[in-house]
Amino acid sequence: MTDFLLELRCEEIPARMQLKASDDLARLFTEELAKAGLKPASIDSFVTPRRLALIARDLPLETAAVSEEFKGPRTSAPAQALEGFLRKTGLTQDKLEDRDGVWFAVVNRPGRATTDVLAEAVPAVVRAFPWPKSMRWGAASATTESLRWVRPLQGIIALLGGEIVPLSIEGIEAGRETVGHRFHSTGTISIDGADDYADKLRAAYVIVSHQERQAIIEAKAGEAAAAKGYSVIEDKGLVAENAGLTEWPVPLLGDFDPEFLEVPPEVIQLTLRINQKYFVLRDAGGKLAPAFICTANIEAKDGGVAIVAGNRKVLAARLSDARFFWQQDRKTPLADQAKKLGRITFHEKLGTVADKVERVAKLAEWLASEGIVPNCDPALARQAAELCKADLVTEMVGEFPELQGVMGGYYARAEGLPDAVADAIRDHYKPVGQGDDVPTAPVTVALSLADKLDTLRSFFGIDEKPTGSRDPFALRRAALGVIQIVTANGLRMPVAEGDLLDFFADRLKVQQKEAGVRHDLIDAVFALGGEDDLVRLLARVKALQSFVATDDGVNLLAGYKRAANILKKEGVEQAEAISLSYEPEKAEADLIAALDAAEPQAAQAVAAEEFEGAMAALATLRAPIDAFFETVTVNDADPAKRTTRLALLARVRDAVHNVADFSKITG
Repeated sequence: MTDFLLELRCEEIPARMQLKASDDLARLFTEELAKAGLKPASIDSFVTPRRLALIARDLPLETAAVSEEFKGPRTSAPAQALEGFLRKTGLTQDKLEDRDGVWFAVVNRPGRATTDVLAEAVPAVVRAFPWPKSMRWGAASATTESLRWVRPLQGIIALLGGEIVPLSIEGIEAGRETVGHRFHSTGTISIDGADDYADKLRAAYVIVSHQERQAIIEAKAGEAAAAKGYSVIEDKGLVAENAGLTEWPVPLLGDFDPEFLEVPPEVIQLTLRINQKYFVLRDAGGKLAPAFICTANIEAKDGGVAIVAGNRKVLAARLSDARFFWQQDRKTPLADQAKKLGRITFHEKLGTVADKVERVAKLAEWLASEGIVPNCDPALARQAAELCKADLVTEMVGEFPELQGVMGGYYARAEGLPDAVADAIRDHYKPVGQGDDVPTAPVTVALSLADKLDTLRSFFGIDEKPTGSRDPFALRRAALGVIQIVTANGLRMPVAEGDLLDFFADRLKVQQKEAGVRHDLIDAVFALGGEDDLVRLLARVKALQSFVATDDGVNLLAGYKRAANILKKEGVEQAEAISLSYEPEKAEADLIAALDAAEPQAAQAVAAEEFEGAMAALATLRAPIDAFFETVTVNDADPAKRTTRLALLARVRDAVHNVADFSKITG
C-alpha cells in the first residue's frame, strides 16, 4: 500500500470557489478510482489560492483481478439474442458454457497497475471539473475542445509513492516540482512524495491546509485585537475568505480616525468587510472600535508597518466617501426624497415605487384603524409607510444597497421624526429569513405586514407566481414573513384567498415542519375550506397534533377511516336524516346517543376556538364507534337498516369534519 499525491497548480483561484473545489476534487477522484475497483483508505484535501491538491492514502500498487459471471439466453434462443450476448461479454461462442440449456459467460479481467489507472483518472477529473466559471488560454484556446480551468493551469504533481505517474494535460507533463510563496520563495521545490509535501511547502511559506490558515487568522486576529483592549466581531465567512486570499496569513491591526464613527456603524462595518475584507472590532463597552484587522500575505520585514499604513490610507478614502454621503443625504428630508420614487419603476404592470408606497400606506393605515394590529396609531402607520422607501434614492443606499431600510431609519431619526416611525422604516423588511427578528412594535408590524401583503397580492394579481425553483420577486420569502409576523403577534385577519391562500398553505407547511408540525395535519385543517386566519388555523393544528398522538386519537382515526371507506364504496357523499323504523341494536343506539352529545359540544368548542375541547368531544366517540363496528352489520339485508346505518356513518364522518378532515391524515 502506498500514498498518491496530486497537485494542480494554477494562477489565483477566487476565494469563494476554493472550498467547494477542494471537495469536488476529492469526490471526482474517488469516483474515477472506483470505476477501476480502487478505494483509498482516506483522502486528505488541500487548497490555497494557487493550488488544488489531495493525498489518497493506502492505495495498492495494482487492482485486483476480477472474475465476473453473466447469464445469457437459452441455447435454443434466436441467433440475434446470442450475438447480442457475445457483444456484451466480448467473448466468442466457444468460450461460453452450456448449463442445462442456458448460456453462461465467465469473464476474467486481470489486475491493472495503479499507475495506469491514475494516468487515466487524473486527466478525466481535470476535464470534468465543475468550476462555476472557467476559461481557456493560450494558442490552444482557439478550439472549443481545449481544456477549461478556473485560471491557466501551470503545473502538475502526480506521485505514487515516490514515483512520477506519467500523464500529460494540455502539454503540461506531471512531475514532482512545485513552487512556494510568490514573494518569500524563489525557484522550484522538488517533492519526494506525499509525506513531505506539506512540510516542504511550509518551509517555502505556503500553508496548504485551508482549515489551518483559518485557525491562524482567527487566533492571531484575536491576539492582535486583545493587545489593544478590543475584540473581533465574529465573522466565519470573512475568516474563510481571508484564508482563501493568502498562503501565509499574517493578521495586522490598524486604526482609523475616531471622527468617522459619526457615520452609522452598519456603514463602517460594510466598508470594512465588503470593500476591504477587514475584520471589524468592538471596544470593551461593546461599541464599534476605531480599528480594523487586515490579513497580509507576507511576513513583512518592518512588522507590517507599511502594509497597515497603506490599508489605513485606502480605508480613510472609503470612510470619507461614506461620511460625505451621510452628510449630504441628511440635507434632504425623507419626504422630499420620497417624491423621487415616481421616477423608479417597480414593475411595468404595477407602476412605480411611488405607486407601491401609496398602496402600502393605505393598507398599513387600514390594519391600524381596524384594530387588526392592536395599539397602532393609524397616522403613524401611514407616515412610516409613505417614507419607508425614500432611502432608495439616497447616496448611501446607492453605494450600499444592503442598507435600505436601515439608512431610512437613521435619516428619519436625524430629522426628528417619531421613534416609532424611524423604527418602522428601519425594520419594515424584517423578517428576511427564518432566523431573523420578527417585528413586534405596532407601527413596525403594520408597515412590515402591509409591505409584504401588497407584494404578494400585486404579483399574484398579475399572475407572476413562483414556479419550481424560480422566484424572482422573492414571494416565498414574503409569505414566510407574513406567517411569522401574524403568528408571532397573534394577529386575527384573513391573510389571502384563492391561489394566494394555497400558496400560504404551502409556505406554512415549510415553516411549521421546522417546528415539528406534520404537514398532513395542516392539510387536514386547510381541507375544511374557508380557513384564512393563520392564528386560528395553527391553534386547531396544534390541538389536532396532540390529539392524534393519544390512543383515543389513533383509534378514532382508524374508526373514521373505516367509516369513510365504507361510505366511499357505497357512494354516500351527504348524510341523510336518520329515521329509525326498527329497534336499533345497543351499539347502534349508543353511537346515536354519543353523536347527539358530541356534535353540539364539538361545534360549540370550535365556535369558541377551544380546539382542545373539540378534540375532547370527539374522543367520546371512540368507544361507541369501536363497539358499533364490532357488533353491528352495516350492509344488512334489510334495506331500512342498511340505509340508516350508512347515514349514521355519514354523521360520524361529518362530525369529525367539523374539526378537521381526517382523510388527509396519514397513519
